[in-house]
Amino acid sequence: MAEYSHPFLKFPMNEKELEELAQNERDYLLLHGGSLRLRESKSNDEVRFAPFFLFPSLFPERGFRRALLVQTAMNKLMMGVAYDRQFLTHCLKNTIEVDDFTAGLFKIYTAVMDEGLTQSVGLGLIRSDYFYDVRTGNVKQVECNTIASSFATIASIVNDCHRYGLTEMGHLDKLDQIPVNTSLSGIAEGMIHAWDKYNVEGAAILFVVEERTINICDQRFHEFQIYKQRPGIKVLRRTHGELVTKATLTSDRRLMVDGYEIALVYYRMGYSPDHYPTDKEWSVRLLIERSKAIKSPSIQLHLSGTKKVQQELSRPGALERFLNEEEVKLCRSVFTGLYSLDMNEEGDAAVKMAIANPERFVLKPQREGGGNNVYGLEIAKTLSAIKNSPERTGYILMDLIEPHVQPNYLLRAGQGKPQLVQAVGELGIFGYILSDANQTYCNECCGFTLRSKPSTVLEGGVIGGSGAMDSPFLVSSDEHIRTASDLGENCLCTTGPCQ
Repeated sequence: MAEYSHPFLKFPMNEKELEELAQNERDYLLLHGGSLRLRESKSNDEVRFAPFFLFPSLFPERGFRRALLVQTAMNKLMMGVAYDRQFLTHCLKNTIEVDDFTAGLFKIYTAVMDEGLTQSVGLGLIRSDYFYDVRTGNVKQVECNTIASSFATIASIVNDCHRYGLTEMGHLDKLDQIPVNTSLSGIAEGMIHAWDKYNVEGAAILFVVEERTINICDQRFHEFQIYKQRPGIKVLRRTHGELVTKATLTSDRRLMVDGYEIALVYYRMGYSPDHYPTDKEWSVRLLIERSKAIKSPSIQLHLSGTKKVQQELSRPGALERFLNEEEVKLCRSVFTGLYSLDMNEEGDAAVKMAIANPERFVLKPQREGGGNNVYGLEIAKTLSAIKNSPERTGYILMDLIEPHVQPNYLLRAGQGKPQLVQAVGELGIFGYILSDANQTYCNECCGFTLRSKPSTVLEGGVIGGSGAMDSPFLVSSDEHIRTASDLGENCLCTTGPCQ
């Protein structure tokens, strides 16, 4: 492994010290809820620690602060798009012709908009994801997640675990460089604001969840945090399948589930086609959208987080439709190159550019959840096959972001010793916003997550891929920031999300 400068750690570590610290941090995560259910087990009683990196990863402070600063403007932008039917329709008019899933969501959107919104207020629990781009010396946005944004809980726990680990190593003087993370309490705070806005005593918050939740701690701690902050609020967990028979609307469109009026619907699923296996699940989504309950997200906010909207917002003049001058500057500063693949001269030029230089780009479909992007020579192969077909309009093209790499030890349950790898980290910033088309009731940045992965893998999902939980260690200069090319290594990581 190439030599690497680090402000206070030396790699590789002494094996005895490494194993002792690794065991301490494993136990810390297990005993504080930094865990996942076992995918291969049928029992819901078995968990193991979430994959994580032993040390907090170096992250330039100016990039971290910029990402925090942008978040409230990003919240406002996503909500602005959600309430602008003309803009949202313009963005997605071609996509819905070739992408059945987006078309299904848009069909519900059209139905509720034609009917008139029963509930004008929406709650956005938004996570904007970034890599630190070494070429520009700034964070650059990978995507903006408007549905089921995960890891607010485990990020907080890993943040505390890394503080504990550095303390055990005698680095008390370094703790101030690990920023305090309030993502868990902040997300719960946003939901409580929505419950208060609904203003019906005894109403419940509904979590819409998968049939079997692997990321159980991340979800349940939100419920427990709501209980901690406001003990009187009831939280229900129901699957789409359960809601088919349990969810009903009253004559005045109050949403009722098992005898409880629902104040807020919080989706922890619903972002993937396989979450709607039959027409019944689509019907439940429509029923919920027609109700008085506040949604997180509403169907319109869900659509505002699509890749095509992200690309259209990068066009000159688009941000000015929703933001003031200072907010426009902030958001534009974190955008990277985004290109339409529509069936016109602009799209033809982008296709030609990508086929000629596929290593410079990532090809992104309208999907959430990771594992969907196309890289390298596969871009040229994919676009060559569909370049003359409207199918290409279901994708967008994005410039690669060149992230910094650094050594760290990766720990996975059941995989023995910690693995020393060159890692890249994706920073996610959480925010919440409660608003309608005319008024914003609250808009806050409320925490962060860092998910890292070995630099030699394309996509690093924490749940199903090669990614792992991490936290940032803020450094004031680029002295210790390196790229894969600096190290003479083949870094495959670019803009692939660590979902």
